[in-house]
Amino acid sequence: MLFSRRGGPGTRRLLFSLLLLAAWKAGSGQVHYSVPEEAKHGTFVGRIAQDLGLELAELVPRLFRVASKGRGDLLEVNLQNGILFVNSRIDREELCGRSLECSIHLEVVVERPLQVFHVEVEVKDINDNPPVFPENKKRIIIAESRPPETRFPLDGASDADVGVNSALTYRMDASDYFALDTQHNRQQTSSLSLVLRKSLDREEIQEHRLLLTATDGGKPELTGTVQLLITVLDVNDNAPEFDKFIYKVKVLENAFNGTLVFKLNATDPDDGINGDIIYSFRRPVSPAVLNAFIINPNSGEIRTKGKLDFEEEKFYEISVEAVDQGNIPLAGHCTILVEILDINDNAPEVAITSLSLPVPEDAQVGTVIALVSVSDRDSGTNGQVTCLLTPHVPFKLVSTFKNYYSLVLDSALDREKVSHYELVVTARDGGSPSLSSTASVSVEVADVNDNAPVFAQPEYTVFVKENNPPGRHIFTVSARDSDAQENARVSYSLVERRVGERALSSYVSVHAGSGQVSALQPLDHEELELLQFQVSARDAGEPPLGSTVTLRVFVLDENDNAPALLPPGAGGEGRALSELVSRSVGAGHVVAKVRAVDGDSGYNAWLSYELLPAAGGARSPFRVGLYTGEISTTRALDEADSPRQRLLVLVKDHGEPALAVTATVLLSLVDSAQAPKASSGMLAGVAGPEVALLDVNVYLIIAICAVSSLLVLTLILYLALRCSAPPTESGCGRGKPVLVCSSAVGSWSYSQQRRQRAALGRGRPRRTSWPSVPAYLLV
Repeated sequence: MLFSRRGGPGTRRLLFSLLLLAAWKAGSGQVHYSVPEEAKHGTFVGRIAQDLGLELAELVPRLFRVASKGRGDLLEVNLQNGILFVNSRIDREELCGRSLECSIHLEVVVERPLQVFHVEVEVKDINDNPPVFPENKKRIIIAESRPPETRFPLDGASDADVGVNSALTYRMDASDYFALDTQHNRQQTSSLSLVLRKSLDREEIQEHRLLLTATDGGKPELTGTVQLLITVLDVNDNAPEFDKFIYKVKVLENAFNGTLVFKLNATDPDDGINGDIIYSFRRPVSPAVLNAFIINPNSGEIRTKGKLDFEEEKFYEISVEAVDQGNIPLAGHCTILVEILDINDNAPEVAITSLSLPVPEDAQVGTVIALVSVSDRDSGTNGQVTCLLTPHVPFKLVSTFKNYYSLVLDSALDREKVSHYELVVTARDGGSPSLSSTASVSVEVADVNDNAPVFAQPEYTVFVKENNPPGRHIFTVSARDSDAQENARVSYSLVERRVGERALSSYVSVHAGSGQVSALQPLDHEELELLQFQVSARDAGEPPLGSTVTLRVFVLDENDNAPALLPPGAGGEGRALSELVSRSVGAGHVVAKVRAVDGDSGYNAWLSYELLPAAGGARSPFRVGLYTGEISTTRALDEADSPRQRLLVLVKDHGEPALAVTATVLLSLVDSAQAPKASSGMLAGVAGPEVALLDVNVYLIIAICAVSSLLVLTLILYLALRCSAPPTESGCGRGKPVLVCSSAVGSWSYSQQRRQRAALGRGRPRRTSWPSVPAYLLV
């Protein structure tokens, strides 16, 4: 609507009033439209999207929809332009009957976020129903003796429309004998009577034919007619009469069957059968009256028949006639208006619609979960309903409109604590005693990825035997994720790094699904004693969350290296160690030393020396130290001893099975004259290595003591730290146990250089006591 800027004060006041009206409607939370009934399909009703403050572009993404109680196909919304239009035929009489107010209540629901609007569309009546009389022809018998001004009730017409469209006026054909009288009562019903204007003469006219026409107040006007056939008889002078023309009665809707409603009492001054009265419902009788009431023809008592229901029928109009038994029966008429009083006999009804389920656990407080509507067929206080929600947390009911509520989130959710809620909505009316009903709604809490995978321990220690087959399973990592479905589906991967000159992935691999850690190639204890790396666990949520665990893989030594001879005796059995020995040396004199080293560690590198028996079973005057490899005399040498002694020394380790090598030592016995040279040779060939060997032994002892002390100190510190931690983290408390594995081979994991030094040391190494390694860890 456009307004001229030069409009007068009246125009500005009108504009200001319209703006105030629009602002009041916007603030009330309800939009009101009107549409005439029988409007054609596509008829414009209103710009609903614009009036609700919604953008056209967000109608489809936000799942804009319209719902209505009862028939939901009468109105529709064009999602392209946001216009509400008529979708199918609207018949006001079919929709609301005789009610003066007729509206279609729509619930407009948009989601993301969920919003609810209430729209009322008033259906305006049009004059599409003509007045209708109960009969096409009405027969009336009137005695010629009836005096002028006698009234004969007529059945008025009914019009299905309302308001001015149902306001009826009557007219009748002009007659010298009859006139039409119309009276209106407080119930807005018309009472028609045919009034006799002058006495009838049967001998002159036996039958009168008059056309009664009813016209409604619509535009254009519609009419209905009934033919009045009036027969004039010569019968009874006096008709039964009631003291009132209209009686009013009130009856409770819970009245028992047979309850007395009203007792009729008509009088007839005639005598005999002309004064005997029979009561009956005046025809035509509506089915509602026949189903609810019964009349005693002799006593005139009207009683209930069946069960009354205020919610189905609130008001009855009963037309009664009293007819005498004369030869020419005469009748008297009255109307009884029965008002049905409501009692609290209907429990409230609860409907839960537009469920936004499941609810994400990270949903904001105030998120609308569902719409709740309540209704009660009773009236007054009996129909006033209040709602209660149990349990109270973490949801609540918020009243949005009369008898409409929103179920909203009242506090934060956590699926890992509670994943399912059973809510009960209780509706209770204000009657006495009050009636109630309940409706249940199951609320599932949808998971979001808010928990990262968690390992039972921050690190694991694993022992693996060397020379494992490629692809051998060595350990399985497992992380637990408190989320559900995809958010709890954990995949594993290596945290890549360099191990020396090679990538970690060339040594081990992790199965993404099972977490199995496998060695991709045989591991060599001599090359790699400890392999420390991290495994990452990551879930499949959006965004994904992850954590890591550290694996310490100790490669356990196997006896896969035989002892090797060191120069000058190196080279195996093909090359021999040659030494000069003076015949004058006494018992216990060291004449030579066999030196060997083992590439293994621990007991596998612990070497022992054994002198093999000489050929022919001859007893040798020499012996070899069990752990030193020193060859010494067992007695003083004499002339009987062969000048050339060939000794075979077996060098073996303590592995299972033991590996060995044989060293050949050639000793030349010389006379005392050659002793200086021999002595000089011994100093060069034996004493020199002896001094070096002593130095090696010192270093070896220092190394063994240092490593043992460091290991003991590490164990003490570890136990102290574990026991001082909180119970949930310490191995000494009641927390999760920490897997700690130990080697069965002691602390012999030295570098190649240390093993070589150990092989040169004298004396038997001291055995260190170690706890056994569990069998399932020795892969």
